[in-house]
Amino acid sequence: MRFVNIFLLLFWLMLGSCAKEERNPNIPNVYINFVINPNSTQYQPLNTAGGWMYLTSDLPSRGIIVHRINQTDFVAFDRIPPNEPNKCCNGNNCTRLIVDQHYPFAKDTCTGTTYSLLDGSIFQGTGRWPMIQYNTSYNGGMLRIFN
Repeated sequence: MRFVNIFLLLFWLMLGSCAKEERNPNIPNVYINFVINPNSTQYQPLNTAGGWMYLTSDLPSRGIIVHRINQTDFVAFDRIPPNEPNKCCNGNNCTRLIVDQHYPFAKDTCTGTTYSLLDGSIFQGTGRWPMIQYNTSYNGGMLRIFN
């Protein structure tokens, strides 16, 4: 009986020590799964390393930022601000992360927080969450963006 109690105590201690990564509650519940050819003229900004562009996606996403890091690596992030997504809303017109003159960063123009386009981490400003990142898979011709 004593052995069983010790075993149960150790089991609960081990179970409690497993840290679970907390999920950003602001991640939009949207299905992302599409394929593009980043080398085509339709996606010309993505033809070279360092290129980026905005792509549209279904609501509640506010669009996607795709960034070509080098010849073979891409990253894709949602344009929804990960920390205060509804701070600057006027009706249904909510803020989006923008790159434009802030490259190589994306900026939340309401809070002033800037995020790195390499990994989505906060570069300057406040907040708990990095940019919402989607998976990418590139086979040399087609780029798949998915969650």
